[in-house]
Amino acid sequence: MLVPQSKGQEEHMRPAGPMEAARVIDLRIGTHQRYRYTALCFLERGALLHPAKTAVVDELGSCTYGQLYGLVRRVGSALAARGCTGRAVIVCAEKSAETLAAMLGVLAAGGYYVPVDPAVPAERARSIYETLEQPVVIVDWRTRDRARMVFPGAELAPLDELTAAPIAADNLDRIARQVVDTDPAYVLFTSGSTGAPKGVAVSHRAIVEFISTFVRTLEIGSDEVLGNQAPFDFDVSVKDIYGAMAAGATLVILPRRLFSSPAELMDALAAHRVTTLIWAVAALCLLSRLHGLEHAELPCLRTVMFSGEVMPLEHLRRWRERLPRVRFVNLYGPTEVTCNCTYQVLAPGRSYDEGVPLGRPFPNRRVLLLDEAGRLVTEPGEVGELYVGGSALALGYVGDTERTRAAFVSSPLRSLVPETLYRTGDRARVGTEGELFFCGRVDNQVKHLGHRVELEEIDAAFERQPDVERCRTVYDARRERLCAFFEGSAAIGDLRRGVERYLPAALVPGRIVRVEAMPLTKNGKVDRLRLLELDENVHRRSVTATANKGASVKSAVRQPVKSSAHHTHPLALERSSS
Repeated sequence: MLVPQSKGQEEHMRPAGPMEAARVIDLRIGTHQRYRYTALCFLERGALLHPAKTAVVDELGSCTYGQLYGLVRRVGSALAARGCTGRAVIVCAEKSAETLAAMLGVLAAGGYYVPVDPAVPAERARSIYETLEQPVVIVDWRTRDRARMVFPGAELAPLDELTAAPIAADNLDRIARQVVDTDPAYVLFTSGSTGAPKGVAVSHRAIVEFISTFVRTLEIGSDEVLGNQAPFDFDVSVKDIYGAMAAGATLVILPRRLFSSPAELMDALAAHRVTTLIWAVAALCLLSRLHGLEHAELPCLRTVMFSGEVMPLEHLRRWRERLPRVRFVNLYGPTEVTCNCTYQVLAPGRSYDEGVPLGRPFPNRRVLLLDEAGRLVTEPGEVGELYVGGSALALGYVGDTERTRAAFVSSPLRSLVPETLYRTGDRARVGTEGELFFCGRVDNQVKHLGHRVELEEIDAAFERQPDVERCRTVYDARRERLCAFFEGSAAIGDLRRGVERYLPAALVPGRIVRVEAMPLTKNGKVDRLRLLELDENVHRRSVTATANKGASVKSAVRQPVKSSAHHTHPLALERSSS
């Protein structure tokens, strides 16, 4: 456990001694599970069965299952006294063992937690705060001052005070008896199509249902050490947090700074003897692109799971070649289905040149591919939209009944007994062996020169070419052209000729741009809108510079722009316009 050595802005943390640890542990559990219907059941079971086992490791030390449970009960007692039962509580603190205790402590208080990354823009954080009708905000000593500015007038709950509060066991027991499994456990805010973040509310039942099947299906055991990459406000971290607790394993919280230093990151994975990575695709790509895989051996690593977007084949090849004994698993599913609904364990001898299948549904999940008329799509080559059913679906969107009704719909395949399905907005194709392959978003389908164009189809054609690590295509509606952005060393002329072998002329992008690195959203996915904005800024500077020399705007648009010492925009490596 980590306890404060002093209070205030300069507070430091040190590992707890034996006497302090004994003081914190106050299980007082009978033969039954107090939280059997809630997401806290995993931690409670771990504290009962192996209280002395290490549960969480962070930069400052480690804490056992018993110590973590004690911290959670202290936080829960303090929050309940503040009237947080049944309410949302924002957790705005840097990733740490104590931040994890704060989130779980909200559950012990009968509330639901809303992680807000301290690095998110202030306007986004304020929008979340206002949507939740001004909740209590948990802060640590590093985020306290910024929180006062971002959430003016908010009731701030310092984390060091919460973890030092006395345990009100009788009150916690009373609250636990009132919580039901359909109550919300957390809300995660994701990007909305309108530009405003949308809050996805997930129930205790959904967490318990998914995590139980996730751990059992993918055989995550008590000897595992999970290396956490994802921010706590990204649903990939839900698998790290609850998966580790459900298995009785150890969670290592990797600090954010390591992901800008591949060598240090690899050293940390080796030093902590990490066995399992459940990472966003972008994080795996970053490590391989910056040659981190060559820095150190990872003899303890057994499993790498990835999700969030399609894994580029070049990066997948590098990981598999470097770590041939490691099991790789593709996970698919949006936040609204509670993490994932399908999984694909990659076969060692298969190249996956045609792409990695979405895989089979997890137990107690229904995954359907439907056409626009609501009919099942089953024939090879046919494309439909993915719908997901089962008890792990989210409750809906916070404060947005209209959007909830549009996304959580009645199954068109049932007429007598209703069934709710989540409409993912993802399109998939049936393969020759009956496997499903992701082939883009419904909202990534554009109309260009009279053709319906799937942007992911263009991405795939580019990623088949030599020396292309990753590609993302966007549609410039103002200029009515397709723009492809790629990472890699391929010559643009060769690249254009290469993709013409796979794509009809109407689908070959009129503009191809080499980038040093793809801009990412806060959740690690490629930000297509940002790509277009950055390219537009480069275009404007190019037009202005050329116009100042007396050239026409038209000629400036047509000429490629080369990088120079005075033009160091991240997109300004090389571009070609046809």
